[in-house]
Amino acid sequence: MIIIKRRHEIELMREANRIVAIVLSEISDLIKVGVSTEELDAWAESRVRQLGAEPGFKGYRGYPATLCTSVNEQVVHGIPSKKSILKEGDIIGIDIGTHYRGYYGDGACTYAVGKIRKDLQLLMDTCKSALDEGVSAALVGNRVSDISVAIDSTVRPKGFEIVRDLTGHGIGAALHEDPQVINYNDGRKTERLKPNMTLSIEPMITNGTYRVKTLADGWTVVTEDGSYSAHFEHTIAITDNGPEILTRI
Repeated sequence: MIIIKRRHEIELMREANRIVAIVLSEISDLIKVGVSTEELDAWAESRVRQLGAEPGFKGYRGYPATLCTSVNEQVVHGIPSKKSILKEGDIIGIDIGTHYRGYYGDGACTYAVGKIRKDLQLLMDTCKSALDEGVSAALVGNRVSDISVAIDSTVRPKGFEIVRDLTGHGIGAALHEDPQVINYNDGRKTERLKPNMTLSIEPMITNGTYRVKTLADGWTVVTEDGSYSAHFEHTIAITDNGPEILTRI
């Protein structure tokens, strides 16, 4: 069931997602060669609490950290670790959730570590463009599937693949709500978008296969062929004046 939010609920979600945006902006200065993903996680937890929210992922279905830190072939849900040290040429996806007065924020960004290959920069740029196009399609009267088509039509001409087993989602008092927002065009027409729906749109693309697998830790999702992956995410509200990106400072 899709939950249409009331005005005060969206106000609380604005703050939850503003905090997400602040953390994703500030953490870019910390992403350097030699830094561990555990260090990034410790900083992020402290910053979220300083800003008046709680980590949204920590403890969710047993997840042990504030951030998901997914390096190179890791698509999503990489667990921060002191053994995971960033190297020159890596790319890292940072996904963070917050919980503020009963409502969730959720956003993600992929960052370069030092100087990266041109093809990896194109991968990241294409994923970010796909997110932007998906958000632009989130108009009252359009369908959820129009978001999927917009993402698909941005990614495929660049020669990249779209992960199919992971999707965007509704969000609000629960971290994951209906509807599911897939990132590829499967030909189906889905629900109409209505004012005050809130969605997390999050394309995940690779420079190899779309197929993924979950590692033995039960969380980390990686590409089956070891290809690299990029991930970007915004949480938005559907309004009569177009999509409002909540994950903004």
